Amino acid sequence: MAAVAVAALLAGCETTDMKMGSQDAKTVATGSAAGSATSGASGALERCASPLGTVSLVENQSAGWYTVLTGEYKLPPTANLLRLLVQQSNCFVVVERGAAGMRAMNRERDLQRSGEMRRGSNFGGGQMVASDYGLSPEVVFSSDNAGGIGGVLGGLIGGGRGRAVAAVGGGLQTRQASALLTLVDNRSGVQVAASEGSASKSDLNLFGGLVGGGAGAGLGGYTNTPQGKVISAAFMDAFNQMVISLRNYRAQTVQGQGLGGGGRLGVDGGATPQPTYTPQNVPRGRKQR
Repeated sequence: MAAVAVAALLAGCETTDMKMGSQDAKTVATGSAAGSATSGASGALERCASPLGTVSLVENQSAGWYTVLTGEYKLPPTANLLRLLVQQSNCFVVVERGAAGMRAMNRERDLQRSGEMRRGSNFGGGQMVASDYGLSPEVVFSSDNAGGIGGVLGGLIGGGRGRAVAAVGGGLQTRQASALLTLVDNRSGVQVAASEGSASKSDLNLFGGLVGGGAGAGLGGYTNTPQGKVISAAFMDAFNQMVISLRNYRAQTVQGQGLGGGGRLGVDGGATPQPTYTPQNVPRGRKQR
């Protein structure tokens, strides 16, 4: 019976034309951005009326999660995804600080200095834009099979019906991911914001559960949601949470002193906390230490 069902399904298979902009191939990060203009952006993405400053992506490529992301899941750096989300949101202007991008910019400047470029190419100094903030992503956890409900239900029911339920439930695959974002002020080193985001998606692979391995499992694979899509959704959720908090942002202050002046939790024999100032804000008659 199972063989007949599979044969009927295979007989109905056909090759379809290439589809550009296919919805099945998209993540939550869709569309494009050019300056402050966007096209096809997700309606779930939080937006800002005007940018809050410039930002660069700071990705810890030596972290364990990054190795799993690029090695096990074969996904590109998360910075590529976040660049699109950040620009579409209009909350920050993205500036290049990645290794490959910096090498490309420095190569053009080297050509200018060597005299190989045309006159008027205008690659002189003093043109790069400072990065006000650094945005650091991190995948907290990512699971591509958090299901297992079929085996539990099958064990509770027992018998032939239990085995059938377990077979169906065995094709239920739940993918989950949780991500963190931190925003740091590059001038002071102070953390400005932090947020967590999560996402999950369940896929029911009936053929993989009822027919078994081989052909049935292969058919079910066409309907499964790649883990990369779930990770993308988790990062969008984290970014949305951050934007919501930034709308109500108020700088943290230490009462009676500036940041880094000693703190309010004094210790026996410790130095007396002192007010701190940036060089341009030192009061007249007071020397900056």
